[in-house]
Amino acid sequence: MSHKKHPTPPEILACDVVAKSKLFTVEALSLSFSNGEQREYERVRGGGRGAVMIVPITAENELLLVREYCAGTHDYQLGFPKGLIDPGETPIEAGNRELKEEVGFGANAFSDLKVVSLAPSYFNAKMHILVASELYPEQLEGDEPEPLVVVKWPLDKLGELLHQEDFTEARSVAALLLLKAHLNLEA
Repeated sequence: MSHKKHPTPPEILACDVVAKSKLFTVEALSLSFSNGEQREYERVRGGGRGAVMIVPITAENELLLVREYCAGTHDYQLGFPKGLIDPGETPIEAGNRELKEEVGFGANAFSDLKVVSLAPSYFNAKMHILVASELYPEQLEGDEPEPLVVVKWPLDKLGELLHQEDFTEARSVAALLLLKAHLNLEA
């Protein structure tokens, strides 16, 4: 299998902020590639902190998911707990905090599944996907505008979760498939 990589990324000739909101900064990049081609790209600059998504598994072999409002699609979606990594936090510390805020549990054990990016041609953001186990009840106040609905899903019905109409968020789908592969490797 070949793992050929380009030797160096293109040179950034100019980087200008073209739009900014409280959540996003859009940059225009002037790039020069190693073959002499020059192009203009736009990207959403990430905050650099990263994010976490947690796949919590209870002692009863159930997944804990949340159903929450999503402004982008203006509906409610079912997915795994997630959130930004606060300054000074590790991904595991952030994952444990988000679990407590969103589903009312902490975890004594975490496993890394994968670090993923979403549309890396346009976004500079990474998400750490973690499996959490050895759960214990503990609630922290979160920043959601309304209480999240916690949904328990039997681990032996993973395939059915993929067919849920409101389980469409790509990172949650990726986390589920990564979990399935992770569990098969452990078996």
